[in-house]
Amino acid sequence: MTGGPARFGGRDDVVLVVVVDCADLSRAAAFWCGALGYTAEPASPGRYRRLLPPGGNGVELLLQRVPEPKTGKNRVHLDLRVPDLDAEVARLVALGGRRVTGEPVEEEGWSWHVLTDPDGNEFCVLRPPLERLTES
Repeated sequence: MTGGPARFGGRDDVVLVVVVDCADLSRAAAFWCGALGYTAEPASPGRYRRLLPPGGNGVELLLQRVPEPKTGKNRVHLDLRVPDLDAEVARLVALGGRRVTGEPVEEEGWSWHVLTDPDGNEFCVLRPPLERLTES
């Protein structure tokens, strides 16, 4: 991967990285690279694996292998906003994600499902209200 990490927010000296705990780095990398279109750095013997968008311009996802299984609800999660909710949920389930919600949650024009990655980490797949989809 080329290029340095992208910086987001108001400070030039802060790099935003999202860390996801997992049991199996290869399995988690395959899922999240497929879900986000990211590329994984080559595997190493350590307990971390870095994922970045092609070209490196975007938020880094750092996978961290941990020995303990996930327990309880995530306090922070990812939202993936997409124009076609059903198609994206089906795609993510085919990659190894699991659907938590049977029917979409509907709120103020938003529609979403809660899913988990192969390690049980929750994330949401959302379809914005129609007026948000057509904004440039």
